[in-house]
Amino acid sequence: MAESTTAVGRLVQVVAQLREHCLWTAALTHESLVEYLIEESHELAEVIEAGPGTGAAELKGELADVLFQVLLHARIQEEAGNFNFEDVAEYLSAKLVRRNRHVFKPDGSLQESFPGSIEEIVASYDAVKQGERPERDSPFDGIPPTLPALTLAAKSIDRARRAGFPVDQQPGSFEAGSRPPASETELGDLLLAVVRQASAAGLDAEQALRGAVRRFQRSVTGA
Repeated sequence: MAESTTAVGRLVQVVAQLREHCLWTAALTHESLVEYLIEESHELAEVIEAGPGTGAAELKGELADVLFQVLLHARIQEEAGNFNFEDVAEYLSAKLVRRNRHVFKPDGSLQESFPGSIEEIVASYDAVKQGERPERDSPFDGIPPTLPALTLAAKSIDRARRAGFPVDQQPGSFEAGSRPPASETELGDLLLAVVRQASAAGLDAEQALRGAVRRFQRSVTGA
């Protein structure tokens, strides 16, 4: 444990020294870092999706690159006198304890017993989140609208289902085939075929799906 703490402390120090002595790093801002955060996140996702054969060393390297982005953002805020990386870590620990009351007691100690099903865990987690933000009256609040269309669609459907809405009965002008894809490979082929047909017809599949998601959200919320 001591070795890990020392390594993290040294890492924070290195980032601070880069900000102080490297003109390029010193010029970075939250805004200019966004493109790097997105790029590094995609590279991490690529390694993960490549499977176990990619190697632990490569995964470690990509995780380090994403962590570097977090440390830079925290350092910029520390220089502004707002908070530092330690505060970020403390905030995250408190948030994890607070939201996972099926595992932790309010004081951070472990519960005597734990839920035996994913459904119980999800219900407990969602209840805590709703209690934190009671002003949110839509299951879709907090979903970034700029997410890629497929991710946006998947998150919207999942949120609606978890909120108890009958997502498979929402109205629509088009219904997919009666037999659902039997595997991710088959699903991928189906999605590619849809995009190919859209391209041939001069349609934008990304924008089309975004529009469908907006209609789905409105049908769920009645907005």
